Amino acid sequence: MTMTFLPMLSMLIGVPVVGALIIAFVPNIHWAKKIALMTAFFELLIAIMLVFSFDRSNASFQFIEQYAWIPSLNAEFFLGVDGISILFFPMTALLMFVTIIASWSNIQHLTRLHFALLLLLESATMGVFSALDMLLFFLFWEATLPPIFFLIGLWGIGAKRSQAALKYTLFMLCGGVPLLFAIILLAVNHANQFGESMTAGLSFSFPVLLNTPMTDHLQIVILLLFVLGFAVKTPLVPFHTWLPTIAMESPTQLSALLMGLKLGAFGLLRFAFPLAPSAAGHYAWLLALFGAITLIYGALIALKQTNLRQLLAYLSISHVGFVTMGIASLTLQSIQGALFQLLNFTAIASSLMLIAGFLQQRIGSTEWVHLGGLAKVVPRLCVFFYLFSFASIGIPLTSGFPAEILLIIGVFKHQFGLGIVGLLGAIFGAAALFMLIQKTFLGEVRHSSNLQLVDLRAHELWVLCIPFIFVLFFGLWPQFLLDISQGSLTLWLNRLVDLPLTLSFTS
Repeated sequence: MTMTFLPMLSMLIGVPVVGALIIAFVPNIHWAKKIALMTAFFELLIAIMLVFSFDRSNASFQFIEQYAWIPSLNAEFFLGVDGISILFFPMTALLMFVTIIASWSNIQHLTRLHFALLLLLESATMGVFSALDMLLFFLFWEATLPPIFFLIGLWGIGAKRSQAALKYTLFMLCGGVPLLFAIILLAVNHANQFGESMTAGLSFSFPVLLNTPMTDHLQIVILLLFVLGFAVKTPLVPFHTWLPTIAMESPTQLSALLMGLKLGAFGLLRFAFPLAPSAAGHYAWLLALFGAITLIYGALIALKQTNLRQLLAYLSISHVGFVTMGIASLTLQSIQGALFQLLNFTAIASSLMLIAGFLQQRIGSTEWVHLGGLAKVVPRLCVFFYLFSFASIGIPLTSGFPAEILLIIGVFKHQFGLGIVGLLGAIFGAAALFMLIQKTFLGEVRHSSNLQLVDLRAHELWVLCIPFIFVLFFGLWPQFLLDISQGSLTLWLNRLVDLPLTLSFTS
């Protein structure tokens, strides 16, 4: 592990909090918006500096920050990044930056509170990606809930937004229970393994727990608890029902954030498999099966949708099922593709939802009966929807192409049958998207009122151009991402392969 004198990770967590506090004391709404935008931009600069300061040849954790936090529990304020987590920082900062721009003119009440909550959500998310103390990770994980609850309940666009906010919060709280149990069991096991007293021997340090011996039975329990907790947030079937509800009831900017930031899938990759390597290697096929079910189910249900936002939500569920299959396939190509696709979500899935939001603002609906022929009326919006749709299905020269190819090759390498399922899911998803394009943008304009629609405004063009630069950059130069992550992913994979799981049920 390498340390740095500049606390860049603490800055990434603290800068949005400072911005939110300043907004709370600024009475002028216009200045509050500017402060939010400047804070998000400064956050993006720090995240970019972090990436360019990262040593690609070092597969261990870097930018380590370690301070005493709760000494009686041996819990620390312990931060660090490696090749798995490093690129999530600029992508999260980029997504929050464009989300603030997209929210600029359509938040009409409690404006200062809205932008302050977005910044607090960004702070908690940065903490999730950087925490190396498991108790600290859980704190940041739960800290994402209050901002999301209020953002849905206060600024939702659906009639049932309050119920949607409650549904999301209850799902996430239920998912947090197994995570907390797993973290406690890991800390207690560390104390037991080294024969120390319960309080003195506790450890929540992720690097320490990686090297703490664990019985095979306990590994199975730990893996099950982690998978249950992270599957809710990912979401995998049957824990997926909150996402379509959120897509319909919440502000579309928040829906874009939740579709772009797949914290649950990151948790599976970061914590679940490495902390229970033998059990993960033995039972990965079961998680791959749930991923396959999620992939096919999401794509088939998407084919039946008549609302643009709900269709995008089910496609997001389908895509994350493919990512889960990639993680569970345990090949270098599949986990590279899974990580690549998780980064793609922050640019592609979120941008598609933002475009749906622009249509919602103009028409008041995203039901297909109110759409049709929009390519003649809003051609620039249509072109961007085409571009991000093509990236979503993996058309060459977009970042979706190398991610899809790596996933498909890696899954085929692991299990031929799963590879066939992956191809079928990709075909069904593409069919849903093309059907969406035909009914939304092609043909004749169905409603004369739509002839008066305004095409993309200047700030909306920025919202879509910025992530599309990412889509093109990593489509043309995917090796940049692969070079950064390869060392850490190889180390990750070496922990899981060729590890026998020996269970004995006799004394």
